[in-house]
Amino acid sequence: MSQLEPSPEQQPTITVLGSINMDLVIRCAKLPGPGQTVSALSMMEVPGGKGANQAVAAARCGGRVRMIGRVGDDGFGASMLSNLQAESIDCGSVVTTPHCESGIAIVSVEDSGENSIIVVPGANGRVGTDLVAQAESIIADSDTLLVQLETPIESVLAGIQTARQRGVKVVLDPAPAPTSALPAELFDVDLICPNESEAVSIVGKPLDSLQDAEAIARELFAMGPPAENGPRAVAITLGARGTMLFDGETAELIATVAVDAEDTTAAGDAFAGALAVRWSETGSLRDAIRWANLAGALAASRSGAQPSLPTRAQVQSLFSNTTES
Repeated sequence: MSQLEPSPEQQPTITVLGSINMDLVIRCAKLPGPGQTVSALSMMEVPGGKGANQAVAAARCGGRVRMIGRVGDDGFGASMLSNLQAESIDCGSVVTTPHCESGIAIVSVEDSGENSIIVVPGANGRVGTDLVAQAESIIADSDTLLVQLETPIESVLAGIQTARQRGVKVVLDPAPAPTSALPAELFDVDLICPNESEAVSIVGKPLDSLQDAEAIARELFAMGPPAENGPRAVAITLGARGTMLFDGETAELIATVAVDAEDTTAAGDAFAGALAVRWSETGSLRDAIRWANLAGALAASRSGAQPSLPTRAQVQSLFSNTTES
């Protein structure tokens, strides 16, 4: 089988513990400032949530994907479950929560591609340690566990601990950007992959240059339980500049390709999902980041969250063209 079409035996198993939202995407010429009202150009409903986005990204890039999370017992919940199943994602560990609304994200996107997002957690706020415990065998049977910060921190920590105990690789996307100090145990992962704003929020230092990015990556690497010495690697995504990788020994800027940004909403999710699949397949983190950079670039060049997430064939085509040039 080619890289474009892995056989079922070759497919890595990726489990995603995270949020499932319905995104209400509003397009406008320019994002409003404080106290300002602007007229929107359009509005559409798009399935989203960082967890669900990363699950779809991993599935489209060739992973066998399972989702752990919650939806509400409203129309949005049924629609989002149907959407995930249509992407061949196993939703056996997604619970419909009675008497609870589904998660909602109001996403405003301006013509430049920049965005602002307001999230109503809904059922995502009820993803607890009990749900993680029920899914222990699912996590244990995975190649990689993907986690983010749109569900309660206790559930994320429980997922990380379960994966650690069972020898499963863990990738943490610390998004949305934290507004308070994070517990040291959260950094007991194989890879943490923040974007610029998330890295700055965690470390509390400015990131204005590649030298800053390297210094912050080294500082993130040193975080975590003393016995584990923090993440095994740090990858800070820097948009058009690429990704700064620090593996505990060397720092390296891994380049990406230039694109005309249409909507950056799901670029980080495309990166994380593609990286989890490629890293599980090849065992090479650098190769996985090169691949994931291209997935993120393709997503940023399109509109919408999940609609923008590229397929394996699309990433492979760009990857081949890039390596040949």
